[in-house]
Amino acid sequence: MAEATTIARPYAEAAFGLASDAGTVPAWSSMLDTMAQVAANPDVRTCIGNPDLTHGQLAGLFVSLCGEIGDEGQRFVAVLVENRRLALLPQIHELFETFKREREGALDARIVSAFPISEAQKATLVAGLEKKFGRRIQASVELDPELIGGVEVIVGDQVIDGSVRARLAAMAAALTS
Repeated sequence: MAEATTIARPYAEAAFGLASDAGTVPAWSSMLDTMAQVAANPDVRTCIGNPDLTHGQLAGLFVSLCGEIGDEGQRFVAVLVENRRLALLPQIHELFETFKREREGALDARIVSAFPISEAQKATLVAGLEKKFGRRIQASVELDPELIGGVEVIVGDQVIDGSVRARLAAMAAALTS
């Protein structure tokens, strides 16, 4: 998955640059969301991988499925088709949204918990993270029973591991050294 994200990054950066320069970031965000949903459809993925379709046919089909995406959107699709990168639209959209949030001063955080957490607990955690990082935090919550207890928070490339599993692993390492 990291490879797909790496390949998608220049396209997301180019789209974000175009949108920023033109002041159309919200429109591009919406357009890329639509394109990503279309590209994620299993039937469309089959078409994307069909060697019998020419680049023009694939681009035309894809644009028709997306609805009204304008000239810039059509040119973007044509570039992706030409470079065989149309299947990367979900990653391109995800990266575009990350760039958008970064520009707005927000960071993405993934909170992984052993048990469901309430909205109040999430809000308290987010408030602490915002204080620590000095930026607005956009958090998502996932469940992972293997943590045994506690939470693990991933913000960018930083991991704050307050899980029981991590504490047990640290104790085991301390006892064996």
